[in-house]
Amino acid sequence: MHTVEIVLLVLLLGALTGIAARYVRAIPLPLIQIALGALIAWPQKGLHIAFDPELFLLLFIPPLLFADGWRIPKREFFSLYRPILRLALGLVLFTVVGLGWLIHWLVPGMPLTVAFALAAVVSPTDAVAVSAITRNLGMPEKTMHILEGESLLNDASGLVALKFAIAATLTGLFSWTEVAKEFMWMALGGLGVGTLIGWGFSYARSTITRRLGDVAATQMVLLLILLPFAAYIVGEKIGVSGILSAVAAGIATNFADLERSSYISERLQTEGTWSMVEASFNGAIFLLLGLQLPSIIGVTLHDAGSEWWVLVGYVVIISSALLLMRWIWLTLGVQRSLARAHFQGKMAERPSHLLNLATTMAGIRGTVTLAGALSVPMLLNNGQPFPGREMLVFLATGTILFTLVLGSIALPLILRRMPQPGESPTVREERLARVAACQSAIGGLTLSEEEIQGHTPEWVAMHQEVMGHLTQEYRNRVQLLDDGSGTASSIEIQREAPEVVRQRKLRYLLEIELRLRCIHQERDALYAERQAHRINDESLRRLVSELDMQEISLRKRLVVARRAAASAVAAPEGGTP
Repeated sequence: MHTVEIVLLVLLLGALTGIAARYVRAIPLPLIQIALGALIAWPQKGLHIAFDPELFLLLFIPPLLFADGWRIPKREFFSLYRPILRLALGLVLFTVVGLGWLIHWLVPGMPLTVAFALAAVVSPTDAVAVSAITRNLGMPEKTMHILEGESLLNDASGLVALKFAIAATLTGLFSWTEVAKEFMWMALGGLGVGTLIGWGFSYARSTITRRLGDVAATQMVLLLILLPFAAYIVGEKIGVSGILSAVAAGIATNFADLERSSYISERLQTEGTWSMVEASFNGAIFLLLGLQLPSIIGVTLHDAGSEWWVLVGYVVIISSALLLMRWIWLTLGVQRSLARAHFQGKMAERPSHLLNLATTMAGIRGTVTLAGALSVPMLLNNGQPFPGREMLVFLATGTILFTLVLGSIALPLILRRMPQPGESPTVREERLARVAACQSAIGGLTLSEEEIQGHTPEWVAMHQEVMGHLTQEYRNRVQLLDDGSGTASSIEIQREAPEVVRQRKLRYLLEIELRLRCIHQERDALYAERQAHRINDESLRRLVSELDMQEISLRKRLVVARRAAASAVAAPEGGTP
């Protein structure tokens, strides 16, 4: 099948399975997509796609990690950096060393360096699958943020460990000093390159939009979509981690977005575009994973003959050991950091055995693991076959399926047994931010001396009347802690005296202008709340999105109101406007 047809078919199936998952809520979406991919690839004349790991890492991973870095709440990410780093770096090293020795002992004939390569391949977790499984099940917010931060960083650490394990297999040489130096260069270099690219793009974007305004929103969003690919390619070209470069570019771009509160069209287009990209690419990568299963799992088990159960036993033992090591690391190496974060108020949920168990089962492996396994070279430097490559790919794929199925079953059961917290800290923060925005809007309604002197007494009296109406409306919202916008007044123009009609139209125009002024005050207050770290990025996006929708509606009404007011002013004395 032609490449273009394959891409279109995979995107179509991804969209259809996303719709189907809305009806079949008992089965997580990743499992549906993997099963469908395996189903259409299982027949001999089914859909078979050659999986190119380098192309996969270039096309799918950078935009998804960029989007995760852009969306993840930075306040939580930096306040919980200790447990995140201990999971993303410490757990990966613990897994590579401990699981590597176990695999070397368990699987006859697999060299130690290849066992380390397999352990490195299965060390990164997949937050996409975790979020799809735990959606609406009550995974604690801060725990989910830790899992997201872990998955942002451990992809790079796992792939770096894989690189050195492969190099040791190819050359027979290994040095912990060289590994440490290379890892620091790749990690810090990747973060630095991504940050520079993200800030450079943001500076150029600000310079352009200061002159053009929001009219170039579509072009800016297109450049933003291409930014993660640029960060990844530049990082790989200079020998640092392209994955961390894409993540850092997303984080840097999000920080710059805090200074772009007035660009409504760009913000709305960006949200919609990234939602579509994430949904499409997530569906595509799980379908591609399913499409590889028959050629990896089915063929290997068929070739094993009556010894297939031994291979399945290897998968179960390795996957169980992987989760057990994760639980041990969480209990001994991370729980103290979580307890400290809880007592400092950075984490609402208190560390417990159930929370540790849920976090353990959330260690699901995904497509980065498959891409890493398939990136292992076919041949050594001397032309001999790479030892144990087929076994490595099979065991990595089996680990993905084992952790995905086990997590789909165990996580809902564990989360239902966990005590349900009261009001979420995020909900409380959002409510307080709404109150602060309303109070800022009330303060912004007051006329300055220059404004009073620059208008007629009639206009000032009309302004005071509308201001009193809006002030009372905002006070009611503060008292009720309402999460919606104020009800816009609907001024019905009836057949009345021309002067009365003119006054109504002018008053309506003034009310819309003041409402827009209030929305600007509210938005500025929300951005100030975010910059003061009283709300996080997720809350900011939700609250600002509401104001953006209101402003778009009001601006359309403002155009009509100005035309009506202009016709009222231009109407002849005694005539009907």
